Amino acid sequence: MGKHVKIIGGLWIVLGMLGFLWAFFVSALMIGVSFIPDIETPFLLRGIGFWAGLIIFVMSLPEIIAGIFLLRKREWARIFTLVLAFMSLLNFPLGTALGVYTIVILFKPETVQLFSTLPKK
Repeated sequence: MGKHVKIIGGLWIVLGMLGFLWAFFVSALMIGVSFIPDIETPFLLRGIGFWAGLIIFVMSLPEIIAGIFLLRKREWARIFTLVLAFMSLLNFPLGTALGVYTIVILFKPETVQLFSTLPKK
């Protein structure tokens, strides 16, 4: 089960990094479009681009945090990752696949025992 936990942790980090890239892309696109000369309200597009990118960025942070601390085998990270996995089931197709894989592995008794037998820090 330790191997599966490492895979899951890495996949959550990768999904969070993809969220960072998506946030950058959305912000750059909206801000870039605002410089087209025929646009009547460029400040509105810049604001939407900034805030949309910021929201996507902030929503990707928990995925990276969950992945990092899952790799460190913290019990609270297992529970936190399960919460994220249930929420990501609606994010079809990558989030659904990762969510199902995470739920199946982290609910197995061997995995629960792996996290509960580690020394508390």
